[in-house]
Amino acid sequence: MALNLAALATAGCTVFQDFGYQPDGAAMTLPPLAERPRLDPISRNYFILESADQGVVGEPQVVFTRATDTFSDLAREYGLGYDELVEANPGVDPWLPRVNTPILLPTQYVLPDVPRQGIVLNIASKRLFYFPKVIDGEPIQVMTFPIGIGRLGWETPLGEASVVSRATNPTWYVPASVRKEHAEAGDPLPAVVPPGPDNPLGRHVLKLDMPGYLLHGTNQPYGVGMRVSHGCVRLYPENIELLYTLVAIGEKVNIINEPFLAGWRDGELFFESHRPLEDDAVSPEQHLQAIFDTVRKQSGAFAEQEEMDQAKAIASAALGVPVRVLAGDTQEVFARSRIVKNTVTIDPDAPTLAEVRELLDEVQDELTQPEAVSSD
Repeated sequence: MALNLAALATAGCTVFQDFGYQPDGAAMTLPPLAERPRLDPISRNYFILESADQGVVGEPQVVFTRATDTFSDLAREYGLGYDELVEANPGVDPWLPRVNTPILLPTQYVLPDVPRQGIVLNIASKRLFYFPKVIDGEPIQVMTFPIGIGRLGWETPLGEASVVSRATNPTWYVPASVRKEHAEAGDPLPAVVPPGPDNPLGRHVLKLDMPGYLLHGTNQPYGVGMRVSHGCVRLYPENIELLYTLVAIGEKVNIINEPFLAGWRDGELFFESHRPLEDDAVSPEQHLQAIFDTVRKQSGAFAEQEEMDQAKAIASAALGVPVRVLAGDTQEVFARSRIVKNTVTIDPDAPTLAEVRELLDEVQDELTQPEAVSSD
């Protein structure tokens, strides 16, 4: 379902009806997005659960662009990955979104239906969830960060793992396979890259007991939230720096592939959909049926064909933001979105638009993802 969010900035209920949204009961009257008050953004990464069974955190937001904004700028400022913004805003040019264009920020998340402990990586949504240990009497907390994952042919592996070592200012020992690729491309690499701005590992590394796989920072932050690596997981420098202070050796890591997620909040069922990875061995239909079976067993929902059909429509739209199943249409997201201030800081030393695009092209053709590192 293609969504013209820009039109919603200047129109009310009629736009929802034009897209097929039929509110229950009395006609819905919504002020144009541009006329709603601009609020402070919600927390980028940190959420507290009100109850142990809460399955959804955060809330969707909308921000209006300025002349210099790109999706890469907006993604990093609001705790998102590049692909997440592309999914949520079909039809909008990620490099030239035009001034005063409303951009949907998919900053609400269904928590994966796995044990809430340690690090959970969902490669389908390209997000990391970290659940600190719960102290008696304290609420359940979760942190979430966008991640870059393995590109086609270099998939990030699934399964359970643990952190076996950590490193600050790591040295990159360039694998022979990567050096061979670079040599063939006319861009030879040294056997060892010391710490510093040219080191693609960034400043912090968490090494897993899966040989050759790491969670690390990057010197190319514009690639976070995309399929860009040789299998490792990369985070924004500020995110891995925070995670590094919290994660100890022995921390559990669970890597899953769930493009469709369902969860409850305040008695309402939400459904979140991402486009399955191109090389996913499980079909979309199988993923959907697994969700239906699990939720039906847990709560009795998805017993009616209408509910399943609505979830299938949400899955087809693949906005990457939770949608209320009983609302019946993805447009309901905009009615409850928080309109927020544009807090992107213009950095005079930041790369130009042309330089950023060139960097992103290099990341998309990634040949430099490290697979080995010294540990402390």
